[in-house]
Amino acid sequence: MSMQKSIPKKILLAILSCLGWFALITQLYLNVSSHQVSVPESVTRYFSYFTLLTNLMVAAYCTVLWLAPGSRAGAFFSRTQTATAITVYITIVALIYNIVLRSLWQPQGLQKVLDQLLHTIIPVLFILYWCVFVKKHTLQWNNFLLWLWYPFIYLVFILIRGAFSGFYPYPFIHSGEIGMQQTLINAAGIAILFMVMSLAFIGIGKLWSRRK
Repeated sequence: MSMQKSIPKKILLAILSCLGWFALITQLYLNVSSHQVSVPESVTRYFSYFTLLTNLMVAAYCTVLWLAPGSRAGAFFSRTQTATAITVYITIVALIYNIVLRSLWQPQGLQKVLDQLLHTIIPVLFILYWCVFVKKHTLQWNNFLLWLWYPFIYLVFILIRGAFSGFYPYPFIHSGEIGMQQTLINAAGIAILFMVMSLAFIGIGKLWSRRK
């Protein structure tokens, strides 16, 4: 990569890293300090949110490529398929929250700042990073099949844990309230969204590569 692009790339990675870790660590502190449940349960619930897990991916990605791009982890994160998969995940975080979930609560103060960072600012900045700095010519149409494993494993984990604990992080997969049939219908709809968004990013990447 030319020096002309390398410096802006490092700056954007540094900004995303700092914003990501600030939001994630502060959110964990707020969860634990709320004392609504025990500390172990607070931590477990924290890692039960797709939003937080995906922002954790973004923060790890940006930190590694900012500080240790030549490492083994750096080689993994430097792959076009890895970057595009994470872009798909964080885009869906932003879409579902801002379209479906935002109206369900009104965060205040610091929680409102974190809400904006995790669901809007970081997703937009990471999509910008993908558009400008990720090479897209190696993307293949069948890449999306591998990318579906993360949301699938997440859903299985949430449904199994929810059946024992009664805690579901999102209302559209709360089988205890809406029933398993509706939960699976909702999950199928979200799976279709994952496939559509994955194919959209792959298509955009292929089109982008041909124009260069």
